[in-house]
Amino acid sequence: MKHPVDVHVGRRVRHRRWMVGMTQQQLGDIVGIKFQQIQKYETGMNRISASRLWDIAQALDVSISFFFEGFDGEEGATESPAVEREARRGDLLADKEALELVRSYYSIPEAQWRRLFDLARVLSDVA
Repeated sequence: MKHPVDVHVGRRVRHRRWMVGMTQQQLGDIVGIKFQQIQKYETGMNRISASRLWDIAQALDVSISFFFEGFDGEEGATESPAVEREARRGDLLADKEALELVRSYYSIPEAQWRRLFDLARVLSDVA
């Protein structure tokens, strides 16, 4: 059974990796492990040792505390994929497309992102 801390830390690893635009293979190469191990860490299937978490933090250019931010101790293992999806619904960083959208948003010139933001606000009012 997955431990809630391992699941949370793994999600934070995945979120940061996505935010910097790094693949599991690239992170694994930097840290010196196979990408399959990164997959297991990100899902919480395998625990990340302190020394490995240090290496991952260095590779992703964050402090160790980053991986524990937002953990309130009340998270538990979910019963099913549907329950897990519902639990993540409020977590924007859990959505790969949302992260790609944010990354793309900040890569365009400021004048254009303001127009894009206005368009998104209008579209959300319609929905």
